[in-house]
Amino acid sequence: MKKKIKLNDSNLLLVITIVIFTLMYLGAIIFQGGGFTKPQMFFNQFNNNAALIITACGMSVVMITGGIDISVGGVVALVSMCCAVYLDNPNGNGTIGGSILIALGIGIAYGIVQGFLVAYLDIQPFIVSLAGMFFARGMTTIVNTAPFNVENEKFKALKLTKVTIPFIGSINKKGEFSPAYVEIGVIVALLIVILLFVVLRWTKLGRCFYAVGGNKQSALMLGINVRRTKFLSHLICSTLAGIAGYVYFLHVGSGSASHATGMEMQAIASSIIGGTMLTGGVGNIIGTLFGVLSLSTIQNIVSLAGLDQAWWTGITIAAMLGIFLIIQSVVMAQRKKA
Repeated sequence: MKKKIKLNDSNLLLVITIVIFTLMYLGAIIFQGGGFTKPQMFFNQFNNNAALIITACGMSVVMITGGIDISVGGVVALVSMCCAVYLDNPNGNGTIGGSILIALGIGIAYGIVQGFLVAYLDIQPFIVSLAGMFFARGMTTIVNTAPFNVENEKFKALKLTKVTIPFIGSINKKGEFSPAYVEIGVIVALLIVILLFVVLRWTKLGRCFYAVGGNKQSALMLGINVRRTKFLSHLICSTLAGIAGYVYFLHVGSGSASHATGMEMQAIASSIIGGTMLTGGVGNIIGTLFGVLSLSTIQNIVSLAGLDQAWWTGITIAAMLGIFLIIQSVVMAQRKKA
C-alpha cells in the first residue's frame, strides 16, 4: 500500500482558504448573479486590490517570522503623496523613473530603520511599526495637505494602460465582445506573489523565515542568524510597501493624506484568512493572495446585498476573520492530537 501524503500546516490551511473562497464566489454567482457572472468583475478584484496583495504578501513574510508591521498603510500613503507632488511639480521635470526611485527609496529606508530597531535592538515590532505608522501619516500631511489629481501626461498614459486577457470577456449591450483586462499594477502584484512563493518554498532564506517563526531557540541551535533573518523580513515588507504605494498611486492617480486608511489592518486580515498564523512559522503566499480575494468578495457580496453602510462591511470582515481564526485553531489542535 502506498503511504498517504500528509499535508503540512501551511498547505492544509491554504487548501481550506481556497475551498472557502471558491464556495463563497460560486454562492455569490448562484444567489446574487449580476456582476458576479461577468469575468471583468472577478478581474476587477485584482485591479482594485493589487496594492493590497503586495502589502499583504510583505506582511505575511513578517508574520511568518513571528513579527508584525502596522506601518505599511502609512508607507503606501506617504509614497503616493510624495510621487504625486514630484510628478505634479510646477517645473514639470518629474519623470516616471524618478517617481519609482522615490517609492523604492521610502520603502527601503523604512525597512532598514524598522528592521534594525526590531532585530538588533530587540524592540517589540508592534511598537516600532506603530511609531512608523504615525510618522508616515504625519509626513504625508506635511508633504501636502489638500488632495489633488496628478496631471502629468506620461503618468496618466501609464495609469490608463490596460493588459487585455485573450478569449475572456463578455458581450456588451451592442452585441460586441468586450475582452476582460487588468491594470499594470496587477502584473506587478502577481510577479511579486510568484517571486515570494519561490523564495519561501525553495530557498535557504525562506526556510530561515519559517524556522525563526516556528522556534527562535531551535533556529539558533541550527546556526541560523536570527537577527539578520528578522531584519531581512522587515526590509522585504517595507520595500514591498513602497512598491505597493506606487501601484496604489497608479490605480488612484492622486495624492491624499487619507489614502490607504486601514490598509495595514486589511493586510493582516488577508494574511490570517490566507492561513498565516499570528504565532509565526506557518504561512503561504498563495494563501495570502486568496485571502485578499476572499476579503474583496465578501465586501462585494455585502455591497450588492444593499448593505452599503461602512459598518456592515466591518462586521462581515470581523465575522469572517473570526471564523478563519477558529478554523485555524481547531485544525491545528486536531493535528497535534493525531
